Amino acid sequence: MRIILAPMEGVVDDLMRDILSEINPFDLLVTEFVRVVDQLLPEKVFHRLCPELLNQGNTPSGTPVRVQLLGQEPGWMAENAMRAIALGSNGVDANFGCPAKTVNRSKGGAVLLQYPDSIHDIVRAMRQAVPESQPVTAKIRLGYEDKSLFMENALAVYEAGASELAIHARSKTDGYRPPAYWEYITEVRQRLPIPVIANGEIWNSEDAERCMTVTGCDSLMIGRGAISLPNLADTIKTGATPYTWLQTLDLMLGYTQRELSGRKSDYYPARIKQWFSYLNRQYPEADELFRSLRVHKTTQDIVRALEQARLAMD
Repeated sequence: MRIILAPMEGVVDDLMRDILSEINPFDLLVTEFVRVVDQLLPEKVFHRLCPELLNQGNTPSGTPVRVQLLGQEPGWMAENAMRAIALGSNGVDANFGCPAKTVNRSKGGAVLLQYPDSIHDIVRAMRQAVPESQPVTAKIRLGYEDKSLFMENALAVYEAGASELAIHARSKTDGYRPPAYWEYITEVRQRLPIPVIANGEIWNSEDAERCMTVTGCDSLMIGRGAISLPNLADTIKTGATPYTWLQTLDLMLGYTQRELSGRKSDYYPARIKQWFSYLNRQYPEADELFRSLRVHKTTQDIVRALEQARLAMD
């Protein structure tokens, strides 16, 4: 079994990857996307989004990291794929699943699911540019407005030479609303000879088991579930006990210290509230604390509220 951390834009940055890989046996982490338009991006762009490149493409705890690219022009996607590999990325991934309107309006992400030929051309150009020893992978949804092209898109990725394919089992129109349509992944896995990675609505180890049973996949990608239950990958892979609220609150206080000493400290109030919005699903205590945090505007007030909540548990 393989467990891969999904590339959640605006959520799973390098600090979050570091924290989650310290407490989970992830096999691979995928970065937020590097936006490719019409140029070869400078090295500093890759290093900013994936500082793990300066550590041989691994997190401090040793988990490999793969750079994800998002773009619509095959030549520039290929050029930037080569740069990512040269800088130390463990393979390179193409994003065909991002549902963001700003990205889709500029012909990137999920909008390309309407054009299997374009997907094929992008992946093929990347595969031809990258050394054969390095994986070229892709992540797709089941479609854009509907799921009618799900197999055509999967075949486009495979026939272009991709090493493996991750499928988020919803269309762009479905957004993140349950359910995830795992049965479509089953069809793709039965058709394609390359590994297929299942993604969508995996919140606990029971969900993971059901997903693997339905799809026949032995590789899973987890996203929101990994933020909602911080040691989700460990519970799936080793049968570990899910983190208690006390353990999770201690983790968030550790995250707070590291975030405030880093380059994104100004974003801390928004980031910690964002994390709480995911934790609400798993922990009733998080919902209660989040209601008090939402009224706070300053970092100092938020940190004080977290520390008081922790002291109250002693």
